[in-house]
Amino acid sequence: MKLSVSGRAMTAGTVAAVLLLTGGSIAGAAPAPSVAAAPDIPVASVKAHLTQLQSIATANGGNRAHGRPGYKASLDYVKAKLDAAGYTTAIQQFTSGGRTGYNLIADWPGGDTNQVVMAGSHLDSVSSGPGINDNGSGSAAVLETALAVSRAGYQPTKHLRFAWWGAEELGLVGSRYYVNNLSSANRAKISGYLNFDMIGSPNPGYFVYDDDPAIEKTFKDYYAGLGVATEIETEGDGRSDHAPFKSAGVPVGGLFTGASRAKTAAQAAKWGGTAGQSFDRCYHSSCDNTSNINDTALNRNSDAVAYAVWELSE
Repeated sequence: MKLSVSGRAMTAGTVAAVLLLTGGSIAGAAPAPSVAAAPDIPVASVKAHLTQLQSIATANGGNRAHGRPGYKASLDYVKAKLDAAGYTTAIQQFTSGGRTGYNLIADWPGGDTNQVVMAGSHLDSVSSGPGINDNGSGSAAVLETALAVSRAGYQPTKHLRFAWWGAEELGLVGSRYYVNNLSSANRAKISGYLNFDMIGSPNPGYFVYDDDPAIEKTFKDYYAGLGVATEIETEGDGRSDHAPFKSAGVPVGGLFTGASRAKTAAQAAKWGGTAGQSFDRCYHSSCDNTSNINDTALNRNSDAVAYAVWELSE
């Protein structure tokens, strides 16, 4: 999350990358809808991606920041996984601060491309650390959900698109670039954008964005099924990659486990953890490494990502 500013695999058909980046349609009839329930997302698989992101940061100056080799290596890692799983991927390039940045867009073949469900996360870290919770956690959960779509051979009614954004930490640069380069017609095709930024905080809360009511209800229903209380997300409001989509009129929602704010006594009584301590004491620092993750929160939220993707795309 950026610093506050003022405040089975299916085989993909050949599809031009420019269509992915502009939100254009992919040729071909939509497959029959699936009624399958969302799969359980193995937290061990999500953590394996985090281990890889940590190794990339360690090998590249301790970070995965915009314009640094660790970011591009992170993007290459995610892209290779998606390509092998049958996605059609495209890299969108932009410039910020004199450095080249990249977004990665991955489309799952099939579904109605006039109704696109997107799930995304920012892949960059700050320059001061490896960014494993912020935002390896969201990036890894979205990646593993995308791979679960492939393993299941899922054929939803709507079209599925996944995204990993660059330069979020510099002011939502990558996601804003993507949204600004969509035509009005292609923006209108996105029926919902789901954002996942910091979903494994070590002293976690369970926060749900209160933007689009239908998306909000989807996440709340999931957590109600677990018997876990949620609260409305306020700390990161407008500070992550859902903001450009929301400004463009796209319905948005998402999950968050907290950053630098302190957990209250009431929240500790509800969720466990330590009152008076930040949700993430390593926020934007060098200790945001693989030790800076709460496995229970990561597991629950990863399953919630898949639940929402399945529910909203059927």
